[in-house]
Amino acid sequence: MAKVSNRFWFMLHGWVSLPIWLLFCFICLTGTVAVVSHELTWLTNPAARALNPDELPAKPVDELMLVVKKAYPNAQVMGAMTFEPYLVNAITFTDVDKPYAIAYVNQYTGEIQQINEGLTFIGFMRSLHGWLLFPWQGGYSLGYYLVSAMSLFMLASLVTGLVVYKRFWGSFFAPKLRLTQGKKTLLADLHKLSGVWSIWFIAIMSATGLWYLVQAIFWHADIDIEPHAPLIAQEQLPLQREGDIQQPELKMNFADALQLAKTRFPDFQPSYVMLPEHNRDMYHLSGSGDHIFYDQYSYNLSINPWTGEIASASSPATMTGMQTLAHIADPLHYGTLGGIWTKFIWFFFGLVLSGMSITGFMMWGLRHVRAFKQAETKDLAADMLGEAR
Repeated sequence: MAKVSNRFWFMLHGWVSLPIWLLFCFICLTGTVAVVSHELTWLTNPAARALNPDELPAKPVDELMLVVKKAYPNAQVMGAMTFEPYLVNAITFTDVDKPYAIAYVNQYTGEIQQINEGLTFIGFMRSLHGWLLFPWQGGYSLGYYLVSAMSLFMLASLVTGLVVYKRFWGSFFAPKLRLTQGKKTLLADLHKLSGVWSIWFIAIMSATGLWYLVQAIFWHADIDIEPHAPLIAQEQLPLQREGDIQQPELKMNFADALQLAKTRFPDFQPSYVMLPEHNRDMYHLSGSGDHIFYDQYSYNLSINPWTGEIASASSPATMTGMQTLAHIADPLHYGTLGGIWTKFIWFFFGLVLSGMSITGFMMWGLRHVRAFKQAETKDLAADMLGEAR
């Protein structure tokens, strides 16, 4: 009975792990590259490097926006994104000949180093990994469902693998890798050893992937995890221009809004900011703080430019359970919680996980090739026996 049970688990492990190896391996590899996409951008694009030979302090985001506005007087600056200190700030804007452009502005020197009018490498890799570049329509993407659903197979593979591999913890204390006993033995040892040492990583990828699947279902069902930013009430808008009467100016400019955000949250560091798109829109500021397990958008403020009041504000201290999950998933999934060193750890184990899918498929293939050859041999022997008779 024990042999039948073990065989069942072994077969289940194979079916949930191997037939989808190609898609799974592709998702693992693209995710592994996405983890270090910022670093690869720094290596391959000199214009994206925020060099600071004179050790100047970083300029505030509002000054960098003014640099773009001065260089392109007819442009409408929309917002800004900040990344690691060694990467430039990205100022988004539109102009008469540029429907959508990103200015790479060195935050230390204030120099515009490049104008990008296409998809960035960072955005491409995140999109390719996150939803396989499938289009979004009606609040959902089939690719996003496919990618996040892989977490179910990964979790099933982890559980069944631990059931099949008896006393797996022995690989922590006495790792076994037999190099001289044939391809099948070597592949099996590599697969088992990689799996045991990656248990924690597979568990994190499975858990965060399950959250992304839940999040996709919420988006599709129009269920908001976080409330939408409010619109300015009609009665708060200034009077429209009539004849020679000038429309009043904004009570609060963007620099003051940044200062107000700092007053509300002293540890606030802006990561993504947007200027108002129309009269009823607000300044929207997202950023990070001193919480390492939360993403770079864990602080959010909407500030009314006509009254100078904070219309809404949220931080890790005020989040619900679902909102907390939404803001800790990315740092755990992409390894950004500890900076560049945890990124390299996630990158390494991403390669290991990709390799596991390949070795698993090779083992599955060798087993079926051998079974096919054995069946052919039996059929040939049966035919020869029949002819002898």
